[in-house]
Amino acid sequence: MPGLLVLDSASLYYRAFYALPESMTSPQGEPVNAVRGFLDTLARLIDDRSPDAIACCWDLDWRPQWRVELMPSYKTHRLAQEGDGSGEETPDTLSPQVPVLEAVLRALGVAVAGVEGFEADDVIGSLATQYDGPVAVVSGDRDLMQLVNDRVTLLYTGAPGKIDPYDPAAVFARFRVRADQYVDYAVMKGDPSDGLPGVPGVGEKTAAKLLAEHGDLPGIQQAAADPASKITPKIRGSIIDSADYIERAVRVVTVVRDLAVEVDVRRSSTSPDAEGLSTLTERWGLAASVKRLQAALAK
Repeated sequence: MPGLLVLDSASLYYRAFYALPESMTSPQGEPVNAVRGFLDTLARLIDDRSPDAIACCWDLDWRPQWRVELMPSYKTHRLAQEGDGSGEETPDTLSPQVPVLEAVLRALGVAVAGVEGFEADDVIGSLATQYDGPVAVVSGDRDLMQLVNDRVTLLYTGAPGKIDPYDPAAVFARFRVRADQYVDYAVMKGDPSDGLPGVPGVGEKTAAKLLAEHGDLPGIQQAAADPASKITPKIRGSIIDSADYIERAVRVVTVVRDLAVEVDVRRSSTSPDAEGLSTLTERWGLAASVKRLQAALAK
């Protein structure tokens, strides 16, 4: 079990924010529910898994321009409704907590990883691919199912209070596709949360069935072009008409795995900034959560 523990930070602090009451406040009365929930979750994960290394991955660009150019609808529903619409819609009481959380993690010596122009998913994919050993990825993003293999496990945080582990067998049991087929599956069925329309008429069951019969999207497209194939005329037409969408969507959904992520993920029980950590802990009223995480790191 020891290895690299990689966290999708935004996924976890959003989850903590909505799971815990805003009555959790600093001495000055500012909400710190997301910060405390994140730190407590990380402490539990470390206690449970005893990782050798830890990385909290950040979205330095949650909607990269290169993905938007490929798919203009990408994440459009998440754009803020006010201002210039360039930012992600974030609750007013969550936004101020994010830099506090990052500062506390850095003061504790927990690696915070991000790459300009890329999402946290891409940083996670690169770290998971390049790490020499077992990896556990913690996220509520199903697209990261594509990373699962004999070495990489996804600890999925979809339901409040639950973390469901997905290894290759669990991915297949849940979606009826292999993890290495998940990108093709997601592209065909679509994903409204990411602004992916999908192939018309192709839902989860049809996507899984087509992949079981033809292996991957190129195989499905080849079969769709053959009038003698068993694909129904309606679905065949949708696949043929969606060729441009499929080509672009595959590139959008596929997680980048070859980024040079310059961060030291090795776990340490020593804070590199003890004075700064003490100041942050007192200022934001985080003593219990910080103490809990320090104890987990020291075990």
